[in-house]
Amino acid sequence: VRDLLLKKKSKDIDFVIVGDGTEFAYKLAKKLSPKIKVNIFRNFGTANFIYNGLELEFVGARKESYNRYSRKPKVTPGSLEDDQKRRDFTINALAISLNKNNLYELLDPFEGLKHLRQKLIKTPLDPDITFSDDPLRMMRAIRFATTLNFDIDPDTFYAIKRNKERIKIVSAERISDELNKIMLAQKPSKGFMFLSETGLLDIIFPELSALKGVKTINGVFHKDIFLHTLKVLDQLASHSDNLWLRWSALLHDIGKPATKRFINNKWTFYGHQNIGAKMIPAIFRRLRLPMNEKMKYVRKLVAMHHRPTAVASEKITDSAIRRLIYEAGNDIDDLMLLVENDITTQYNEKRDKFIKNYRKLRKRMDEILEKDFIRNWQPPIDGNMIMKIFDIKPSKIVGELKTAVKDAILDDKIKNDANEAYLYLLKIAKEKYNLVPKNKKNEQSSNS
Repeated sequence: VRDLLLKKKSKDIDFVIVGDGTEFAYKLAKKLSPKIKVNIFRNFGTANFIYNGLELEFVGARKESYNRYSRKPKVTPGSLEDDQKRRDFTINALAISLNKNNLYELLDPFEGLKHLRQKLIKTPLDPDITFSDDPLRMMRAIRFATTLNFDIDPDTFYAIKRNKERIKIVSAERISDELNKIMLAQKPSKGFMFLSETGLLDIIFPELSALKGVKTINGVFHKDIFLHTLKVLDQLASHSDNLWLRWSALLHDIGKPATKRFINNKWTFYGHQNIGAKMIPAIFRRLRLPMNEKMKYVRKLVAMHHRPTAVASEKITDSAIRRLIYEAGNDIDDLMLLVENDITTQYNEKRDKFIKNYRKLRKRMDEILEKDFIRNWQPPIDGNMIMKIFDIKPSKIVGELKTAVKDAILDDKIKNDANEAYLYLLKIAKEKYNLVPKNKKNEQSSNS
């Protein structure tokens, strides 16, 4: 009903039945079509089925009572009024009657329509009880305010502050699910500001909270890294809806607090990208985010987010660009989008210089990509070939020889050619490790 009034497209309709919701679902499905399959979820007392591309879900009206140490309520049958009272927010307690005597009447016991027009998130009942009973609702309040671009009612907001510690009984999976929905909003910074102002951020995401604040020594201060991060996130969100690229923006400076130093009368954060990249797996593990290619993607972009700046600020060489493209691989465009949106300076001259450098870098990258096909390039000699050529077992030497050949091609010392790579390999192997190919060893043995 909320989405209907907001004129938002929706593919699901929820029905509250005063009585047995699952029995009603069976009867309706049978009346509509004998081919409809009804799915029953007995643990939740719900049923659903698909009809004409819509997902219809049915639940019996119920009332709830909570145990302080769990957000799972004891549920018993109740009236429609009981069911509306247990809703999290007034805008979610709206209902439209389908009974003949008041067909299509809007049932709005908590002024949800008024709050919808005011763009306000407010609980139907005492917010302290609402949030203490189910602390996940605090995250949902912030998520709805962010995705709908609403405000949070002051009483509801301060109740979140008072009950913030209750979030500790909520599973990491449910918290990260809400965080992902906040991240995908048009302006995700709004949600993170609410999380910060209510104190929830300190509890659920201490690494991000550690970015807050500015320190001054001898009148020299650094920018607030938290506010900078949110600005980068919003800027990037206006260009991409890639969730994991947005996570990369949120975490790109996460290593700065650990590397912050005041040296020679200026603030430095040397190596923060490497420290930040090392922090990513632990953050993903704690938040129950996927520990797969998505985590590796975020870790890679965090580790590399300073590379394009370094390449663009120097005299741009083909070898530096080749190396950047090779190491970024298929993620080079996402990396460039991240670093371009990492520009938040207020100084127009400085901003224009960064933009000019990145445009020049992109142009040179396009030229090299067209010429060298380096994006998904693999060196013509791999570890298995090296072991076979020299008849040696897996070792550190194999890796060093492979890297030497790759670097020689990237640095334009030799051509990207199998024969040149082979001759260069023989030269380096002989000079550094006194290695000769297996066939040469056999020749020497025969001659002796």
